[in-house]
Amino acid sequence: MKTNITLKLDRDLLRKVRVLAAERDTSVSALLANQLEQVVRERDSYEKAKRRAIARMKRAANLGYNPPTSRDEFYER
Repeated sequence: MKTNITLKLDRDLLRKVRVLAAERDTSVSALLANQLEQVVRERDSYEKAKRRAIARMKRAANLGYNPPTSRDEFYER
């Protein structure tokens, strides 16, 4: 189900958007809907990739590295 919204745009921007929509043989509404869908898809893809990367880091093997606990320990040779 689709729902209508009201959108306020600057006159010059709206004129340019109408021209762009006409060049793409579509409506302003369809043009904006497609762009918003793309933004949401990209965000969702990023979030999924981020969750996968975090899960991999949590499962990663412990390589036995213990960071220094003090400055003196850090500079010890």
